[in-house]
Amino acid sequence: MASVDLNNIRKAYGAVDVIHGISLHIEDGEFVALVGPSGCGKSTLLRMIAGLEEITDGEIAIGGNVVNAMTPRERNIAMVFQSYALYPHMTVAENMGFNLKLAGVAKTEIEARVSEAARMLDLAKLLDRKPAQLSGGQRQRVAMGRAIVRNPAVFLFDEPLSNLDAKLRVQMRSEIKTLHQKVRTTSIYVTHDQIEAMTLADRIVVLNHGKVEQAGTPLELYKKPANLFVAAFIGSPAMNMLEGTVDGENGEPAARLEDGTAIRIAPDRRVKAGQAVTIGLRPEHLVPGIGNGTPLAGRTMLVEPTGAQTHVVFDLAGQQVTAIVDGEYPAHYGTVFEASIASDQVHVFDRGTGVAL
Repeated sequence: MASVDLNNIRKAYGAVDVIHGISLHIEDGEFVALVGPSGCGKSTLLRMIAGLEEITDGEIAIGGNVVNAMTPRERNIAMVFQSYALYPHMTVAENMGFNLKLAGVAKTEIEARVSEAARMLDLAKLLDRKPAQLSGGQRQRVAMGRAIVRNPAVFLFDEPLSNLDAKLRVQMRSEIKTLHQKVRTTSIYVTHDQIEAMTLADRIVVLNHGKVEQAGTPLELYKKPANLFVAAFIGSPAMNMLEGTVDGENGEPAARLEDGTAIRIAPDRRVKAGQAVTIGLRPEHLVPGIGNGTPLAGRTMLVEPTGAQTHVVFDLAGQQVTAIVDGEYPAHYGTVFEASIASDQVHVFDRGTGVAL
């Protein structure tokens, strides 16, 4: 195991910069997820750490050693790809032990490592099968086993679950989490799925256009997003965004919407009268009925039952706002939906810069 340090990493294709001077420290044994929309640079950054992509500028260190000039093999990393990349003519055992065989490891050692990895990943009964005889989830476990047997300093995951169906994704998330808790190898995981990142990672790095928007624990990013981009990206369903102008209401700050609705803001928010702001309301913080917070009401536009919960979309100041309510709550299309939200649950962003206030 080893720490990973990125020092002002930059990547350019000709005159076009795609990674803009990223610096990041990843602790030994930490699980870090790189998230962001397609084209934000997360896979490019991962490939530079792996040595599969040349660095334009900056330094990458693994375990305190600068690896810029090292080949992928010399970096002692193991990468799990989206496409499994298994040899179809080899058995599961042969696929898992192939890199060790190339490295000249003794046959008895290869067998011992493959057996241990197969036990951890529940593949022991499948060692004699070939990839064509396996399900998608089993193939991905074989790809993970191939990485484990190498005892690498760092695991790199490049969207490994994107080819799986929804049920398998949830199952494989649990298996990756369990695996990390067992082996505690430093892991860097690339995904565009923020739910994967939230459930798996010790720390999340949100990327946008080749820059770090915010890095922190899942709870930090959820509760205190640094800007509008992070706020909109983290959370499912996404945060509701409403435009307003700051004024006072009974001596307390508030944001007034176009229809005159005033949403109370916590006194510790750094706002001033007349400031143009964007208000963020998480669907799960909208409490149905009229409570102690700011009362909100509007015509119900859509009701989406999901089982234990129901998503209610209602009109507020000409915009659609989503609330999450109990699955048995009596919400109906066309009726007035009433909710309230506490002032300390209201996120406030400067409309011009997008920075949290």
